Amino acid sequence: MKNRTIILGLLGLLGLLGIEGNAYAQNGFNLPYSQFGIGLSELPGNMPLASRMGGVTYTRTGNNSINPFNPASYAAIGMESFVFDMGANIQLSTLSNNDSRVRDADGNIGYLMVGLPITRWWKLAAGLMPYTSADYSSVQTQEGEGYITMKNVYDGTGSTNMAFLGSAFNIVGNGLEGRRLQVGFNVNYLTGRIQRAISYAFQGTDSTHYLNSRRYRETKVGNVLFDLGVQYFEPLGEKFTLGVGLSYKPLREMDIRDQALIYTYHSSDQSLVDTIFPQRGVSPRFTSTLSQSHTFGVGLSLERNGRWLVAADATFAGWAGMYYEEGSEQSIFGADALRKAPYSRYALGFEKIGVMDASTYWGRISWSAGAHIEQGKMSLNIAGVDHVINEWGFGLGASLPMRKGASMLTLSVAYSSLGDQDLLRRDAVTFGIAISTCERWFVKRKYN
Repeated sequence: MKNRTIILGLLGLLGLLGIEGNAYAQNGFNLPYSQFGIGLSELPGNMPLASRMGGVTYTRTGNNSINPFNPASYAAIGMESFVFDMGANIQLSTLSNNDSRVRDADGNIGYLMVGLPITRWWKLAAGLMPYTSADYSSVQTQEGEGYITMKNVYDGTGSTNMAFLGSAFNIVGNGLEGRRLQVGFNVNYLTGRIQRAISYAFQGTDSTHYLNSRRYRETKVGNVLFDLGVQYFEPLGEKFTLGVGLSYKPLREMDIRDQALIYTYHSSDQSLVDTIFPQRGVSPRFTSTLSQSHTFGVGLSLERNGRWLVAADATFAGWAGMYYEEGSEQSIFGADALRKAPYSRYALGFEKIGVMDASTYWGRISWSAGAHIEQGKMSLNIAGVDHVINEWGFGLGASLPMRKGASMLTLSVAYSSLGDQDLLRRDAVTFGIAISTCERWFVKRKYN
């Protein structure tokens, strides 16, 4: 029975990894910052596990949840447990600058993850979560000579998602108490599709002498990435435990596939006039480059055993996220405004830990809060001027134990501010909900 259940669990993991890469495409909020690179990343802010404590992740561990930001955390999965973790969120956003303001809302499934034990010292986890999204549409009007006006329309849509399969190993200790050293790794598959276009339309009494044009590019991503994690917990006397977490993502330069088209057309019926790219005999497909910087993360935590926890994280990288470089010999959209620049992220969180055998239900609830700041989340050069786009925010949350077993319902609310009003600022309030079920699947029941 035990072997059969393990096989079914592994098949479930493989099925999860086989979900179509665009399963988490955004519903459609206009965010101009997502037009650069392969879109804008919301991690870890879209996951209640992280957002409820301000984004603290490197020392977070537990037997009833999965923390993909430090794969060493999987080692805490119980020997007789199967963990299923699912989250969703709703985001209310406001875009503003010195001249205008617009509001919108968006909601989607945040992630799906599972974890299970293989042996007492080896645990396995897998999942699928959104990585970046591109969703924007804007219009720019330029006055030309005479009575001619050129209308530029910029639009893009798509997303990339991360599927991961991770392992963690107990090197020293086991479970959630005493001295523990655990290490882990993730094998990640980044997949998705981003479509972008720029249309140039001439308007005016003499516009018949001008041909409208359109530039289109589709980017397909399908690459393997890796990350490593370590966690160490040391008891300090009988009441406290000190935790240290380390995370590392190596430098990766990856080839990705692009397909492009540049053409002119009549304004009246939009019929094709001439194809500028590709020329006859030239393929519309070409290879571009996607680069991930060396990324280091370190976390510290101090727990008053079973009462409260305070934790802090710091992350450092050569640049934020993925850096895209177009590989076409003929420039499709011109030089990307995205630049490589130092990136850092700092987070601080606190949790009041619920007592599972408390006399009241309120005493069993865990409450948490935290804040974060990201410096250099995006670095842009627009019209010759450098802009460093920073983000800051805070979050609150509660983990409510469910009646059966160690399962949890987590509720979170987070606020974040990206950019500034001189260029563009995005203020967002994100409501998250996560269900973490921890079922005892591997116990052979006995009957009297």
